[in-house]
Amino acid sequence: MQKKLSIQRPFTRRDFLSTSLKAGTAAFTTQIFPKQKAIAQGRYNVLFIIVDDLRPLLGCYGYPQMHTPNIDKIAERGMLFNRAYCQFPVCNPSRASILTGLHPETNGVLNNRTHFRETVPEAVTFPQHFKTHGYHTRSIGKIVHGPKTFADFQAQLSWSVPIWRAKLPPYSGIPSWQALDVEDDALRDGQIAKQAIKTLEEIQDLQFLLAVGFRKPHMPFHAPTKYYDLYETPIFKDVPSVAPNSKNEIRQYYSDIPPGNVPFSEEQTLALIRGYAASISYMDAQVGRVLDQLDTLRLTEKTVIIFVGDHGFHLGEHGTWAKRTPFEVSLHSPLIVNFPGQAPTGVKTDALVELVDIYPTLCDLCQLPTPPQLEGISMVPVLRQPTRPWKTAAFSRIDGKHSMRTEQYRYTEYGYKGVYGRVLYDYETDPDETVNIANLPENRKLVARLREQLHAGWRAALPDASEQIHAPKTLVWDVNNDHVVDIQDLILVSSSFGVSTPEHPKVDVNKDGSVDIIDLLLVAAHFGKSSDPTAPPARPNIHPEHLSSIEEWLTEARRIDDGSDLFRRGIANLELLIKTASPTETVLLPNYPNPFNPETWIPYDLAEDAEVSIHIYNAKGESIRRLSLGFQTAGPYRTPSRAVYWDGRNTSGEITASGLYFYTLQAGDFKKTRQMVIIK
Repeated sequence: MQKKLSIQRPFTRRDFLSTSLKAGTAAFTTQIFPKQKAIAQGRYNVLFIIVDDLRPLLGCYGYPQMHTPNIDKIAERGMLFNRAYCQFPVCNPSRASILTGLHPETNGVLNNRTHFRETVPEAVTFPQHFKTHGYHTRSIGKIVHGPKTFADFQAQLSWSVPIWRAKLPPYSGIPSWQALDVEDDALRDGQIAKQAIKTLEEIQDLQFLLAVGFRKPHMPFHAPTKYYDLYETPIFKDVPSVAPNSKNEIRQYYSDIPPGNVPFSEEQTLALIRGYAASISYMDAQVGRVLDQLDTLRLTEKTVIIFVGDHGFHLGEHGTWAKRTPFEVSLHSPLIVNFPGQAPTGVKTDALVELVDIYPTLCDLCQLPTPPQLEGISMVPVLRQPTRPWKTAAFSRIDGKHSMRTEQYRYTEYGYKGVYGRVLYDYETDPDETVNIANLPENRKLVARLREQLHAGWRAALPDASEQIHAPKTLVWDVNNDHVVDIQDLILVSSSFGVSTPEHPKVDVNKDGSVDIIDLLLVAAHFGKSSDPTAPPARPNIHPEHLSSIEEWLTEARRIDDGSDLFRRGIANLELLIKTASPTETVLLPNYPNPFNPETWIPYDLAEDAEVSIHIYNAKGESIRRLSLGFQTAGPYRTPSRAVYWDGRNTSGEITASGLYFYTLQAGDFKKTRQMVIIK
C-alpha cells in the first residue's frame, strides 16, 4: 500500500513575520571549517548547478545538433524532466522562489530589485536549512540575483564562507555576440568553473552543499571561438522574422542591435542564435570541468546533482527575444536530477513539476526534515516511478499575467481575473502556440474549467497518493494492447509500412490512411508509457538484433525531421533505445555523414569494457589523427552524443583535403579498419 503524501497547511508571509529564526546557533564558522569533517553518515553531498537564461536547447532534450556532452552525461545517469516550469521568468524572482521554496506571491519578489530578505526576512533558504543541519555551504558564481545577496553571508544565514562571484563586465555599448580568441578561463564561466574545482578540493572531506551558478548563455553571447566553430550551419531550419518592441531586453545594452521596432535581418537573427548555441556549449564545457573534479575526488557516488535553468529564453519566437513572457519558451526550464543509487537512470518523465519543488526534493534525498512552510513538493516519488500521476498543473506568473500549464493546455489571464484578456493554447494541435482558442464558442466550457483550476491555485494541483488508482485506459500508441508502449509496438508499426490492410489496425496511429515513419515516431515519442498508472516504469528490452532496425528508423526520421516536438521526442527516445542494447560482439560501423564536410561521427559497438582509440590514416597509410577515448564500458556507441566525433582536422589543426581515408578502431585486443570518403 502506498503511503499518503503529506500536504502541509498554507504558510503565509504573515506566518514568517511571527516566526523566530534560530538557525545561527548551528552555523559553521570559518575558524572551525578546516577541521570540520563530514559526520552525518548516510547523507549525501549536494552539487547544485543553476544556469542563467537557459532554455532546454540541449542534446539530452532531443536536439542532437547541440554540442552539450557534459550536461547530457548528467541526464544519462539521472532523470530528465520534460515538463519543468519556473514560477516567474525573470532572474531574481525565479531564483528567490527556488531558494525559499515559496511562490512569488508568498515571498513577495516580483522584480529584479527586491531581495527576499526585505519581504520575508524570516525565510529559510535551502542552503541555510542544510547549513543548520551540519552542512558546509558554498556559493560560487551567480546563485541569487543582485548585490544585496552578500548580506546573506554577513548575517551568517545561508553560506558558511563569503560568496564568490566573478567580476561583472560592463554591458553598455558592446556587441550582442562575439567569438573571442581567448581561453575558457579568460571569461567569467571559466573562472567560475576554476573556483568550483578549487573549492571541491578544499571541502572534499566535509559534508557539503556547493551551489555553482553559470552565467552563459545570458547575453551578451561572448564565447571563445572554438565554441562558435561548432555551429557553422544553422541549428534551426526555420528562422523567425523578429521585430521586438523597444522595451525588450536585447534592445537595451548592445551596440549592434537596431533601435525601436526596426526588424532584425535574417543574417542578424542567425548570428544571435549561433551565439546563443555557442554560449551554451561554452557553459557545458565548464560544467564538465566541475563534474570531472567530482569524479577525480571520488565524490560522485556520494553527491546529489541538480542541474537547472532559472527560466527559458525566446530566440525570436512570438516576435521577441529573452524572457519575461507567459509563453512556453519563456517558462519552460531544463531540470535534471541525479543521486547516488538512482534507479531508473537515463530516463525522462513527462510529470508536471515546478522549480519550487527543488527545495523539498533536496531535503528528501539528503534525509533532512522538510520545513512545513514550503510550497513545493518532493519529486522523489517521480524519480522512483517516472510514469506515476503527479501534479495536474504548473503555475507561473509574469507581471500582471497569471499562467497555468496542464498536460494538454496553457491557459493565461492578462490582468486581474483576465480583465485584459485570456489566452488558451492546445499543445496537441498547436505546440508552437500560434492560435489563441480561448474565445471560440465551442471552448466556452473548457475555458470555464481551466479558469476555475487557475484560480484554485497550486495547492489544488498537488498529487494525492490516495487518488492515484485509476481504471486502466487504452493508449493509442499501445499497438498490441499489452498495456505498455515498448519495442514490440515499434516493430509492429515498422513491419506494416506501406501495407494497405495491416493486421493490427492501431498501427495507423495518426489515422491518415497510411502507415509510415510518422506513426512510428508517435509511438516512439510515448515510449515507456503504461495504461496502468500504478505500474512500475517500463524498462527498455532492446536486444542487439533490434539495433539495425532502430538505426533505419532514425535515418528516415532525421531525413524528414521538421523540428517539431513530435520529431524531437521521438528521435530522442529512439537514440535512448540504442544506448540500452547490450552488443554481443565488438563492431566498427560506417561513419556518418559520409561523405562529410567538415565533420563526422564514427559509431561502434563494444561487447566488453576496453580502452578505446580511433586512428585515422590517408590512402598512403600516413597517420592523420589519433583520437584517444580512454576506458569505455560495454555498450553501443552509435548516437551523436556517444559516437566518436572527428572535426575533420589533422594533428596540426588543418582541415583535411578531399580523398579516400581509413579509420581503425582499437578496443583492447580488437582491431578493425574501415574506409571513408571525404568530398569537399
